[in-house]
Amino acid sequence: MKLFYSKLLITFLLIFFSSKIDAEIFNGSLTGKVIDAEANTPIPNAVLQFAESEIYYTTNDLGEFQFHKLNEVKYTLIVTHVAYQEKRVDINLSEKSDRNIIIYLLPKIIEIAPVVVTDLHSHSKFDEYNESFNVLKGKELQKELGLTLASTLKNETGLAIRSMGPAPARPVIRGLGGDRVHIAEDGVEVTDLSSTSPDHAVTIEPFSLERIEVVRGPKVLLHTSTTIGGVVNAIGHEIPQEYSNKISGAIGGYGETANKGFLGSFSTSIPINNFIVKGEMSRRKTDDISTPVGTLGNSDISNLSYNFGTSYILDFGFVGASFKRYELDYGVPGGFVGAHPFGVKIKMLRKQYNIKSRIEFDNSLLKNIEFNFSNVYYRHKEFEFGGLLGAEFEITNYIGNINLNHSKILFFDSGTIGASIEHRDYNIGGFVFNPPTKSLNAAAYLFEAVNYNNLSIELGGRVNFSNIKPEYEKPDAKIGHIRERSFSSASASLSVLYEWTNIVHLGANISRSSRIPTIEELFTEGPHLAAYSYETGNPNLGIESGVGSEFFIYHRWNNFYFNVNLFYNDLSSYIIPRNSGETNFQTLLPIYTTDDVGAKLYGSELQIEWEFLKNLKFNFSSSYTHGKIKDTGNPLPQIPPLKGRVEIVYSTDDYSFGVSTDFADKQTRLDEFEKPTAGYAVLNSFFNYSFSTSFLVHSVSLNVDNIFDKEYRNHLSRVKIIMPEAGRNIRLSYKLFYSY
Repeated sequence: MKLFYSKLLITFLLIFFSSKIDAEIFNGSLTGKVIDAEANTPIPNAVLQFAESEIYYTTNDLGEFQFHKLNEVKYTLIVTHVAYQEKRVDINLSEKSDRNIIIYLLPKIIEIAPVVVTDLHSHSKFDEYNESFNVLKGKELQKELGLTLASTLKNETGLAIRSMGPAPARPVIRGLGGDRVHIAEDGVEVTDLSSTSPDHAVTIEPFSLERIEVVRGPKVLLHTSTTIGGVVNAIGHEIPQEYSNKISGAIGGYGETANKGFLGSFSTSIPINNFIVKGEMSRRKTDDISTPVGTLGNSDISNLSYNFGTSYILDFGFVGASFKRYELDYGVPGGFVGAHPFGVKIKMLRKQYNIKSRIEFDNSLLKNIEFNFSNVYYRHKEFEFGGLLGAEFEITNYIGNINLNHSKILFFDSGTIGASIEHRDYNIGGFVFNPPTKSLNAAAYLFEAVNYNNLSIELGGRVNFSNIKPEYEKPDAKIGHIRERSFSSASASLSVLYEWTNIVHLGANISRSSRIPTIEELFTEGPHLAAYSYETGNPNLGIESGVGSEFFIYHRWNNFYFNVNLFYNDLSSYIIPRNSGETNFQTLLPIYTTDDVGAKLYGSELQIEWEFLKNLKFNFSSSYTHGKIKDTGNPLPQIPPLKGRVEIVYSTDDYSFGVSTDFADKQTRLDEFEKPTAGYAVLNSFFNYSFSTSFLVHSVSLNVDNIFDKEYRNHLSRVKIIMPEAGRNIRLSYKLFYSY
């Protein structure tokens, strides 16, 4: 028996001392970087702590951390930061190993009692809702990147794409296009002619954008009086607004197989004392696009864009300036009725100077004052085959606005009071029959937010005055009396959001919308070469106006959310160009006349995201718009059919991959002389991967669109009668973010 106990004691001692020896021998290390999951930028001052001990570390300015002499194999690492959601990471270290990892944190909105903590703006439940459903940024933006702003947004709920080839593409919101969709860059209206005709392109390069916002509701009135449409705000921060003591930026590349296209891009931000200097440049080149039934001729694109900006930043605000030059050459396809056999070439140029300032106040009433001023020169030339100049447009634009952002006043928690002014000098050349015109637009507006218990309210109002003065008066014009016109209008919008429970929210909006007719809608009289139409305006048009309403409900739980939106727009006056069915035999072009009709547009939107297994999500979205003329009940032209997307995604901190199906129903509800389109379903796949090396963050996105090279047609494309959409397309995007 003594021998047994002696052996047992010796065995215990061997086990005990061997474990001690192992613990002393094991000497692992853990290093890595903490990254913003949406912006792919390092996060300084994040706190990392092991749940099993008191060991902790704070990331440095590059987001880096390091733990040495770790004597355990398994740890739970807790990562926290005041501006980000907490994250727990299980760490497994093998014996004598060194590991390097990257940890992604998701930003959060911080609410402490009635105080909301953010960088610049006061957030509300509306901001949370809009951030979830109406913003494209970070990895999701890189995944959806396309040739144009419109192609980047085409799969967003409620949006469609109007096109006349790859380059001249523009977003459509709930069936509404043209200048009912206001496009802005860093909050400033983009000066181009994309809202006036389907052959004109948007002068924005999406690759270098940080985020894209689709603004709806009362905040629309800070930009435009058309509340039933929306605002697409492309944010790139060409003028820096915050100080950083590091040199940072990004280098990127992008390629597509369907058009053999490529893009290269570079940006940098350099601190010099209290100044931040920022520069960006990108170059894009594509060939004609290939489809399942052939090549769409004259659809090539060449683009060069660069900008330079600087800001002087102090504790109480900043003042900055920037210059941007955007050059775009592209083809408009031909080959259909009224079109040139070989199409038309278009050369565009936009030069823009911006001044921006924000002054903060240590005041319980006035929060800050923002000032913006822009001077824009835009030139646009259209060439027939052989190089003959067919049309020329030139715009010199001056845009300015001032906003006073206040804190709590009476029962308003926050708000903005502002005014804007725009002077436009519009000149015409070539075979264009609009008179040169000067226009002046002045507006005053306000936006207010109220939060009371579970109820959030936003309201806005805007009054506009516009004067449109052609260079000459023409009483005997075939379209009517061409003369100076002045317009005054008012718009308003009210939204309410009720937090029924912690996870269920109900909302509604009602608005009065107004829109002043454009120069083209008033005074056009003649052929439009690149649009392949003979267009006639109506100088007697009044203001487009109507009432819009919507109701929505959204549910957000740990692993499931959905959003249902129902909308109804009743317009007493709706201005549209319609195919008259007649032909101008001098030019052999179909005649489009500008009509003012009563109209109704209503429909629904649905979004679902369900994490049914760990890291595995099911996403679904759909949107539908029904448009008709009130007097006759006939369909409105160019209304998109029911469309949507079904997607399965597997995602971790470092990578995600998935498959999706984009689908659309057939569209047989047609205006006169409009062609129907068949329904379709197209299969796609994608893979995203991010990793860190030293002070660099790499982000790669690989997409395969239309995997089975299926033939399908976009109802809002004018070239659908000769060619379908692009065939199988492999898109590769790479971005390298640096900060040191």
